[in-house]
Amino acid sequence: MKKLFNAKDRMPDDMIDGFVAAYPDIVCRGADPRVVRRTNLRTKDGKVALLIGNGSGHEPIAMGFVGEGLLDANVVGDVFAAPSPDAILEGIEEVTGDAGAVLLISRHEGDVINGNAAAMMAQDDGLKVQPLLMYDDISSAPKGQEQDRRGAAGTMFIYKILGAAAEQGMALDNLMRLGAEVRAATRTLGAALSPAISPLTGELMFVLPDDEVFIGMGVHGEPGVARRKMGPVKDLVTYMLDALLADGPIAPGTPTVALINGSGGTTMMELLTVYGEVTRQLGDKGIIPIAPMIGSYSTTQEMGGFSISLFTPTPQMLTLWRAPHRAPHFPHIAMQGR
Repeated sequence: MKKLFNAKDRMPDDMIDGFVAAYPDIVCRGADPRVVRRTNLRTKDGKVALLIGNGSGHEPIAMGFVGEGLLDANVVGDVFAAPSPDAILEGIEEVTGDAGAVLLISRHEGDVINGNAAAMMAQDDGLKVQPLLMYDDISSAPKGQEQDRRGAAGTMFIYKILGAAAEQGMALDNLMRLGAEVRAATRTLGAALSPAISPLTGELMFVLPDDEVFIGMGVHGEPGVARRKMGPVKDLVTYMLDALLADGPIAPGTPTVALINGSGGTTMMELLTVYGEVTRQLGDKGIIPIAPMIGSYSTTQEMGGFSISLFTPTPQMLTLWRAPHRAPHFPHIAMQGR
């Protein structure tokens, strides 16, 4: 498959060039060229900073989520590779003021190692920085071992809710508690239909027969947990919802946010069809679907597939989920729903 780039070693930098050129009133480059930060920072005036370091190739997450009401900065790594501890430290130092910072870490080995190392270096330098580990993928570790699970699309609930809370002035310790509560209320399961092509090697990231679906495929092509034959969407959604609700039961009458995330090569027609089945089947169980998000936000190049994330918010969380924001690629949440 053909891909558009100037040179492989310039892909993240050329992407950042285009991003900051498109939205100069919202984002800019930091002192380190791999740091993308808010143009108008409030973190030096008493706001807790919220930032993350992660590998590129999954956009719009997380670079597209920098802006008012969301991230203060994103430290961009190479394709599918976490940025170095020194680079993450540069981002922390650039945006952190006296109120401190929450460093989000999506649970993947390189991100965890480098993020925790950067947080410790920042603490040694006298900065009030707390790392918050994010995980939600039920296929990657069994129930009871949630802390070993991978970060997946459901981490977007933490980005948005903590971003809104920080914008409203919530203190560092309270943000950390809120983040842990949002994480505990989130479950995600994905399905891969077709592989992506690595922009670095030009090779398929995995192999899957045309008539099969891989359940639980990770965002870097990590092995899934089951294979199923292709069939009607309703059957696949039933299988996935049964697994999600077995892991995190939801009582009838509970307002629940469903996030349907495309993997990069899945059309909106398909994603809306999935959501239609999800909301119908949740309704059949007496669960109340509210404030959904549907689109391709945490991607793996052109991989075909999607994930379903279920999130049961408190009233405070739901208000923060729906709060206005100004980030280029994070959608505005519909106000409809009870």
